Amino acid sequence: MSKIPMAARGNAGCRRLFQHLVLFPACAGALAVLAACATAPAPAASARPSAEVSLAPAFSSLVASRSASVVDISTLRIGRDQSPEDMELEIAPERDFADRLAWPMRANVQVSQIRDLASGVIVSSDGLILTSAHVVANIDEVQVRLDDGRRFTARVVGEDKRTDVGLLKIDATALAVAAIGDSSRLAPGDWVAAISAPFGFHGSVTAGVVSAVDRILAGAGDVPFIQTDVAINPGSSGSPLFDSRGEVVGLNSMIYSGSGGYMGLSFAVPINLAMRIATQLRTGGTVRRAHLGVEFQEMTPALAQSFALPGASGALVVRVDAGSPAHAAGLVQGDIVTAFDGIPVSRLTDLLQQVGERVPGDRSRMEVWRRGAQRTVWVTPSEERIAKAAFSPNAAPEWNDGLGLRLGEVSAAQKAQLRLDSGLLVQGATGLARSEGIRAGDFIVAVNDVRVDRVDQFKEALSRLPAGRSVALLVMRDMRLAYVAVRLPERRPTGRTSFLRAPTSTRAP
Repeated sequence: MSKIPMAARGNAGCRRLFQHLVLFPACAGALAVLAACATAPAPAASARPSAEVSLAPAFSSLVASRSASVVDISTLRIGRDQSPEDMELEIAPERDFADRLAWPMRANVQVSQIRDLASGVIVSSDGLILTSAHVVANIDEVQVRLDDGRRFTARVVGEDKRTDVGLLKIDATALAVAAIGDSSRLAPGDWVAAISAPFGFHGSVTAGVVSAVDRILAGAGDVPFIQTDVAINPGSSGSPLFDSRGEVVGLNSMIYSGSGGYMGLSFAVPINLAMRIATQLRTGGTVRRAHLGVEFQEMTPALAQSFALPGASGALVVRVDAGSPAHAAGLVQGDIVTAFDGIPVSRLTDLLQQVGERVPGDRSRMEVWRRGAQRTVWVTPSEERIAKAAFSPNAAPEWNDGLGLRLGEVSAAQKAQLRLDSGLLVQGATGLARSEGIRAGDFIVAVNDVRVDRVDQFKEALSRLPAGRSVALLVMRDMRLAYVAVRLPERRPTGRTSFLRAPTSTRAP
C-alpha cells in the first residue's frame, strides 16, 4: 500500500500530501456542525412575493443540543520534530499551520514546544473522547476544552493510524454524550454538518451534503470514506459529522486540496468503523485485524466480460501473497469473490467491510468465480502484519505488440523485489494500451489469469484470444496491482516481430 509522506511544518507543507490529500494535524480543530443553508426561490416578476421555502434542514436546534458533546483539543510536543518513523504513515497529517494555530501560551515558552489544535466528540459520559489518530500521535501532552469552558488534561487510550481513529480519556463525569448514528444509512445528497474550531474559532458550524459514500482514496488504505462538501479547515481534525437527525455519522479526517485549504472536498471516517475501532482501543489499546494476504480490485463490465462473469459485481483478486491464509486456502490471481460468508459482494467495499469485521482465526467461506465456474473456498485469516518493499527496475529485452506495448523481461532479482514470480516491464505504451491508462514503468503480470514471465508467453496468451474482445491485463504500478481491460484490435498486426536490447539505464518513473 502506498504511503502518504509527512509534509514539512509551515505553510510550505500545504503543497504536499499524496495527490493533494491533506490530513490536518492536531492543529486542525473541531469540525463545523451542520450549518443550515436555507434559500428561497426568486419570485416571478409579475407575481406577488411568496413565502420563503426552505431547501435545507434548519440545524439551529441541532447545534444547541449537540454542541456540548464537541470538544476542542490542544496537543503539545516538546523538544523534537517528527520522528523518521512518522514520515511514512498510511494516514499522515499535514502540519501546515502548526506554529500559528496554537492556543495562547506564555511568553517564556520555548520554540521547541509546539502546540497544535484539533477537535473531538464525547462518546461516553465518563470522559471517553473520539478524535483522529494523527491528532494524538507522538505527542507529550493533550488538553481538552469542553463547550462550557472547562479544561482537562487527557491521556491517550489508543490510536489506529490505519483508519485515523484515536481515543482519549479525561477524568470527568456526567458529560454530554453525542448521539451515535448509523453511517451505513447515508446516501449521496443527504444533508450533513460539522461543529468544530477551525483556526481556533470555537463552536463553528458548517453544513453541506454527502457527495459520495464508500470512497476509497489512493494512499489512504482501505477506509471507505464519506465524501462531503462540508467546509473543513485546520482545527477541524477529529470533529464529528452530524446528519439531519443530529446523530454522528462520521469523524472528519482530511480534505482534498492543492493549496492546503478547503476546496470543496472533505472526507470523514464512517462512524460505524470508527466506533468499532474505538471499542478495540478501549479494551486492548490496539487493533487486531484479520489478514488474508490478498489484494482486490473493483469489477467493471469490461473486466467481467474478460473473465466471462455474468454481471459486473464482485471483487477481483490481483495478488495473493505466498504463505498467506489466502494462499493456503487456494485463492489465486484472477479469482472473483462473489460472496463472503453467504453475503453477496456487490462492490469491493462490501468485501473489505466484511473482512474488516472478522476476528483473526475465524474461518470464513468465500464464493469464488474461477475460469467460468463457481466454487467455494474456505479461509482462516491471521493477524495482519504490514511489510514495506521497494523496487528499482532495470531494462531488459523488449517487444512491440498489437496493443501498443513495448515490453521488457525482468530479472529474477527484480521480481524478488516486487514480491512476484512473473512480470514484464512496460518500456513504452501507445495506442489501445495508452488509452486505457497503461504507461511506461508499469509491469504486466498476467493476461487474464495466465501469468507471463517472458515476452513470448505474453504473445502466445494474446494469440489465443479472439480479435475484438477485451483482455484483462494485470498491471503493477507503484507496488500496487490492478487489472486493466484493453480491447484487442479487430485485425492483428502481421509480419515478424523482433527483440531489441534496451539501454540498461532505463527505469520506471
